[in-house]
Amino acid sequence: MKSLLKKLKIEEKNPGACFGIDSWITDPGSELLTSYNPTTGELIAQVALATKESYERVVQEAHAAFNSWRELPAPKRGEVVRDLGNAIRELKEPLGDLITLEMGKIRVEGHGEVQEAIDICDFATGLSRQLYGLTMHSERPQHRMYEQWHPLGPIGVITAFNFPMAVWSWNAAIAAVAGDTILWKPSDLVPLCAVAIQHIANRVMADHGLSGIFNLLIGPGSRIGESLINDSRVPLISFTGSTSVGRRVAEAVAKRFGRTILELGGNNAIIVHKDARLDLALRAILFGAVGTAGQRCTTTRRILMHKDIAPQLSEQLVQAYRQVQIGDPMDAKTLMGPLITAETILDMKRAIDRACADGGQLLFGGEPLPDIGENFVAPAIMKMPAQSEVVKEETFAPLLYLIEYETIDEAIQLHNDVPQGLSSAIFTDNMQVMERFLSIAGSDCGIANVNIGTSGAEIGGAFGGEKETGGGRESGSDAWKAYMRRQTNTINWSSQLPLAQGIKFGGE
Repeated sequence: MKSLLKKLKIEEKNPGACFGIDSWITDPGSELLTSYNPTTGELIAQVALATKESYERVVQEAHAAFNSWRELPAPKRGEVVRDLGNAIRELKEPLGDLITLEMGKIRVEGHGEVQEAIDICDFATGLSRQLYGLTMHSERPQHRMYEQWHPLGPIGVITAFNFPMAVWSWNAAIAAVAGDTILWKPSDLVPLCAVAIQHIANRVMADHGLSGIFNLLIGPGSRIGESLINDSRVPLISFTGSTSVGRRVAEAVAKRFGRTILELGGNNAIIVHKDARLDLALRAILFGAVGTAGQRCTTTRRILMHKDIAPQLSEQLVQAYRQVQIGDPMDAKTLMGPLITAETILDMKRAIDRACADGGQLLFGGEPLPDIGENFVAPAIMKMPAQSEVVKEETFAPLLYLIEYETIDEAIQLHNDVPQGLSSAIFTDNMQVMERFLSIAGSDCGIANVNIGTSGAEIGGAFGGEKETGGGRESGSDAWKAYMRRQTNTINWSSQLPLAQGIKFGGE
């Protein structure tokens, strides 16, 4: 562990939890935050938290840096992000191992997350030459109309524990090429991942003679999070987390006429139609439901099975779950590591109890595994009645509900009858059923897949969902527009002053 931390310039007691214009900042009154290994419960390292005073200093410096950063041509900003991606690429293995150490996802997933950060930097580099506006035809002679996009300012990025590097990169890489500076508040559960990334960003900024573009603020939500969402100097807040906290963020930012990108809860379902290739569906369900120990916003939480194949699929899932290797996420044989805290196991147990009271039947799992560690639990499968209310709630743990249906219309109705709307999938080889699922009256989610699962979105597409998922979009496609402001321009190159709509003013 010590050699891993040394590679990433992380000390057992880190001098500061926020990075300003050119240095790590430590206030004399800073409290210490301890990062624990969820696999063993052991202390990894401590970080001094940001105070109100250090918050103010960092925001002021980020604002000052924005005034010069926005003047740098976008392709030049892209070169900085390209070098950021390359610097992360050089340290992919230790960064991935740090995610596994501090967050608990298995090693291949930790490395995959770092690759996602690299990929989005590559994407953003190309994007820096493609921040297109439109040209429109004016109704007035000898006039030209077009639109252009300008940077917003310092943006706040508040990330969750489950993707401690990738979600930052979605926002930071795109926002940086857009001309914004970044104020990052990571989850208190994974501060060392943020410190490691900030060290890399510091080196890249120094190589380019820059400062204040990428900034870090580690501290409690009650102090740093609340300061960010209520700060009128921060025109955009990108928040990833629970729906309940997201509602608070949305209300606070809207009150000051700021913008939000909200990536909130997911209660994702896979419809398995009667003609589905069950071997494909089984693998997708297993990865989607058990991957990251059920702690993804895109985790598969509901399976809607056609009644004709329900007994077979249920039996196959139970057999597959029996073979899931649970244990040390650094072990290559492990498929599921720990949950982030022991409290999450209690949340899962409470959900199982409510589901049983709601007519559910526990088919497999759900029991804590204290012999492995206090944060370990067996993934659970429950058979539920179609009319269950419990299945409409998201439990951030490896708890999978199985529900039967008879017609595709019934399946889509059950699929959409939840407050969340992030990711969805269907397994079928029937083109009519497939197109029904993807149609206007089909899935109401931001992501809809066919013959692949709900997890594992590619960075090239816009990521986000509807309803209580928040409606935000990050990563690919034209999600970059959220980090910029649109301006419509009209140029009159004639010697006259005609008005729009043919209006004649003052007897003309």
